[in-house]
Amino acid sequence: MHKLGETRSVQKQNHMLLTADTFVRTALPGMKACSAIVHAGPAMGARFAQYTAEFESGGELDGTSAQRFLYVLEGELELEVDGRPSQLDTRGYAYLPAGLAHRVVAAKASRAAVIERLYQPIPEAQTPSVIISNEDSVTSEPLDGDPGLQVKHLLPDTMSFDFAVNTMVYQPGAALSMVEMHVMEHGLLMLEGGGIYRLGDSWYPVTAGDFIWMGPWCPQWFGAIGKVPAKYLIYKDWNRHPLAEFPR
Repeated sequence: MHKLGETRSVQKQNHMLLTADTFVRTALPGMKACSAIVHAGPAMGARFAQYTAEFESGGELDGTSAQRFLYVLEGELELEVDGRPSQLDTRGYAYLPAGLAHRVVAAKASRAAVIERLYQPIPEAQTPSVIISNEDSVTSEPLDGDPGLQVKHLLPDTMSFDFAVNTMVYQPGAALSMVEMHVMEHGLLMLEGGGIYRLGDSWYPVTAGDFIWMGPWCPQWFGAIGKVPAKYLIYKDWNRHPLAEFPR
């Protein structure tokens, strides 16, 4: 049934909410039997790119000159780095440094969240190394001492990494303890459950499958609503001085 132009999707100066009813799929260079739902990129003012890659069985994603983070949402991917294969199952993830030759092939129909960012080197930090892991092997920690709000840090918090990716799980009724405003921007993909997100001066119901972009200093707050936990995957730029030159 046609919804006569209705959607929960919205774009504003300092934030954006994208819902599945507005997703448009496209092919990107280096994709074979694979399509991308592009959620964020420089065209909208973001300093990173994020998309969902949807693979057919045997579909491929080639390397990139940027650094790349992969998180398997569904299915099974084979990652080849320097001729060595690794298997990424659901919740498996990989960090691939800028310029590293690699290849991703789907063993079956699969979906993955992909984050790409131009690397910002600093003299006091070495270039980060490849990471291949699974979220299930990462220890969960309570945020601000709240056991109902658990975070998993998927990348090391060292100066070598200029961004962070975490998963956060909220038990029903759990919420951030404050409205945050900060210099970091975010890309957020809702994985499970739902709740209410405050972005700027607006309040939005959100559910699994939604994507949110938050620009620097966008007021932000989330509370979980429903009978099941809410979970999301969240990106932020990290470990760099706000005056540092950034390639755009």
